[in-house]
Amino acid sequence: MPRSIWSGAISFGLVNVPVRMYSAVSEHRLHFSLVHVKDGSPIGYAKYCKAEDKPVDDSEVAKAYDWDGEYVILRDEDFERAQADTYKTIDIQDFVPYEEIDPVFFDRTYYLGPDKGGEKVYALLAKAMAGDGRAAIAKFVMRERQHLACRRVRDGALILERMHFADEVRPLGDVLPESAPKLERAELELARDLIERLAGHFEPEKYADTYRDALWAIIEERRQGGTVEAKRPEAPTAAPDLMAALRASLAGGDGGGDGRSEGDGAGNGRGKGAPKRRGAAKRGDGDLARLSKAELYERAKAADIPGRADMTKDELVEALSR
Repeated sequence: MPRSIWSGAISFGLVNVPVRMYSAVSEHRLHFSLVHVKDGSPIGYAKYCKAEDKPVDDSEVAKAYDWDGEYVILRDEDFERAQADTYKTIDIQDFVPYEEIDPVFFDRTYYLGPDKGGEKVYALLAKAMAGDGRAAIAKFVMRERQHLACRRVRDGALILERMHFADEVRPLGDVLPESAPKLERAELELARDLIERLAGHFEPEKYADTYRDALWAIIEERRQGGTVEAKRPEAPTAAPDLMAALRASLAGGDGGGDGRSEGDGAGNGRGKGAPKRRGAAKRGDGDLARLSKAELYERAKAADIPGRADMTKDELVEALSR
């Protein structure tokens, strides 16, 4: 049983649902320490008073707010007083259609489990919300900060998505160009064809943290005294010929040559190098190469090919051709 990180109650009208909060994810990160290169000893940190030029004990440390150079010291009771109205409560504000919530507002996911004695009212709320298509928008205080939250149901359990407040999400005005570039119809059609080739269903087990795996292999090699050849990857650049790059992507090529497809010669992507629609390919090796990686993965899954999740597109084609 995972350790809960917060306990309280969901305030639902005049009904309180006692719950415990758990982290929904366990991140598989490699943790590093700072060491002294000369002797390999770990580097430590001490709380240090700059005015007295000496270390300070934890009992003499407090949180303070920097008000134009003047530090306003706060005590534990100050934080408790600020959260008095929302103490230990997930206060539901509204029920809204879940699809109306822009994912940019989501921050982190938590599981809510029933606390002792609250199993029935927990099940009642989860059952009432299941299949409704709406999510509860609520506010709660955790770790000396109030959070906006979206609460929904997943497989009979209550899920809480910690969210950003509206004033925390930056506007897009500073990101988008001042004037939209002109797009050619043929370019748009080829881009849509490429999207169709890559279309599939979301299966999280298909995706692995290859950077972490590669870094772990390097750690093992370093530990055994090996040398690692450094390869600096080339920085990606914009395609000099967008149409050629799109056609080469659809044909599964590397973008060499002018990338023009045979057929009508009008650059509409419907010639020899253009993709067939989903399900139109046969099982021959040549036809398999025309499929998207998502389509190849679907076939590999149906054929129960081991290791398919880590295969490249070429490896999937080879495995399916055997």
